[in-house]
Amino acid sequence: MDPLLDLIRLLRPRAALFGGGLDACGQWGLSFRKRDDVLFCWVERGECQLFRPGCAPVSLKRGDFALIYTSTPFTLASDSSVEPVDSETAVAATKNDWLKLGEGVDRPVTLHAGKFLVQEANEDLLAGLLPALVHIQAGDASLSRVRSLLTMNEAEAREPGPASEFIIVRLVELILVEILRTKRLQVGEAFTGVLAGLADRVTARALVAMHRDVAYDWTVDELAKLCAVSRSTFAVKFRKIVGMAPIEYLLRWRMALAKDELIRGTKSVGEIAFAVGFQSSSAFTTAFTRAVGCSPSRFAQ
Repeated sequence: MDPLLDLIRLLRPRAALFGGGLDACGQWGLSFRKRDDVLFCWVERGECQLFRPGCAPVSLKRGDFALIYTSTPFTLASDSSVEPVDSETAVAATKNDWLKLGEGVDRPVTLHAGKFLVQEANEDLLAGLLPALVHIQAGDASLSRVRSLLTMNEAEAREPGPASEFIIVRLVELILVEILRTKRLQVGEAFTGVLAGLADRVTARALVAMHRDVAYDWTVDELAKLCAVSRSTFAVKFRKIVGMAPIEYLLRWRMALAKDELIRGTKSVGEIAFAVGFQSSSAFTTAFTRAVGCSPSRFAQ
């Protein structure tokens, strides 16, 4: 069983492009509000700066790709001195697919952007998979598979043909999956979550076991024995790397699976309860209501 594949299947991420793109010249700025979603952009031509509160500016150059979790607002701009235009206001005001900012002809920039849409009931799971910013530079040879997808993406945007938007969207979705698979991201960023857990030999065994048999009545002792470490070592390590206690993670994953099944509407509450490890519908309903804030039947409605 592959926990990352489980998450992707549950989230069913799909990319949506923001119109045709952005053309800018001279001095310009475009601000994005805090939305707690995942945006992406890549630079077809020129370069710009990405600004986030409390963080050093990031320079985006031709061929660069950025994945941004909007837990805080951010701005794309020519430089820090510009008063940015709100992106939602700018898009609502234009009648064209292409957004145009700035004046003159110097320092031309062309950007493409969009957002990832996931199953709404479990969208919080995506945020836990990613750091606030993933910046992939055009010359980064260590991410050859991502770069290959980006090259195809850039070529399609530069010379669009039949069904171009469909192809670009599918390529961006593959880019997201490749980013999530990247070992360097899993171990090189100071963040906790499933990806960090899968990169660690001990916690990975526990995660795979819980995903392989989610209905089993796992205990910390059993998981520690499976991982060949002491109970205390396992519990501390799992919480530090994954960001929560092992049984808390198991319950969260059970609730995520249950929400997905309730949305599908093909199983009864009792069937879902047994499938995710509860011995009765009443025990499941109590746990679900505590975790989600409403009963399973209300959630399904």
